[in-house]
Amino acid sequence: MPIYYLPIAHEADVFRHAWESHLPLMIKGPTGCGKTRFIQHMAERLGRQLITVSCNEDTSATDLLGRHLLVGGETRWVDGPVTRAVRQGAFLYLDEIAEARPDALVVIHSLSDHRREVFLDRTGEFLAAPPEFMLIVSYNPGYQRSMRELKPSTRQRFVALSFEYPTEDQEIEIVGWESGAERNVIKRIVQIAKKIRNLTELSLLESVSTRLLVSAAKLVARGVPPRLACCTAIAEPLTDDTDTLRALRQVIEISI
Repeated sequence: MPIYYLPIAHEADVFRHAWESHLPLMIKGPTGCGKTRFIQHMAERLGRQLITVSCNEDTSATDLLGRHLLVGGETRWVDGPVTRAVRQGAFLYLDEIAEARPDALVVIHSLSDHRREVFLDRTGEFLAAPPEFMLIVSYNPGYQRSMRELKPSTRQRFVALSFEYPTEDQEIEIVGWESGAERNVIKRIVQIAKKIRNLTELSLLESVSTRLLVSAAKLVARGVPPRLACCTAIAEPLTDDTDTLRALRQVIEISI
């Protein structure tokens, strides 16, 4: 089954033109707003292999490029995801790039400018990216739990698309497609998200993602009572603070 994605604006056209122009692309936006789904959709639509790396504070240059490993008593070089993507002409997606270590960010510099190449210092190879290769990164500027920011020297190597949460009607359509729940229930679940997103005084580290709404609707579609489904899939994942949880539960109780 094709990967479902509901276009929000002109993001698909920008992505395709960036690929055809050999430009690296940065996708900015909050957690769970559809960044990864969009990239998967575009890889499928353009018939390209997608290699994904979920970056974290331990992601190093070695993790991306590869390393020598002992195999059957012999030392062999094993490509990392960046090297594989370049060799294969794949789409390379580095998710939450700002979380990676600084040495990992340096690795992509030569892939994100006119050179479009990577140097493997441990093997002495220079690999030039083929025309079909594309570098894509995602970045959440509002990720409050991390103090890391992308340096201008990295940011300005990319063209960028900003993602936000869908409109209410778009979100209803997305959650309906993904969950199979009844539309009247979905509308109330989406309304809950809208109310919580407007409660800035709660100081949530992250607001309600579309992903959480899909999870709640899926539980309802399986027979879980709507209030319980929303508490389980929306309120509980958002916070452990007792007072904040109480406030979220109150929003759910008066909405569904």
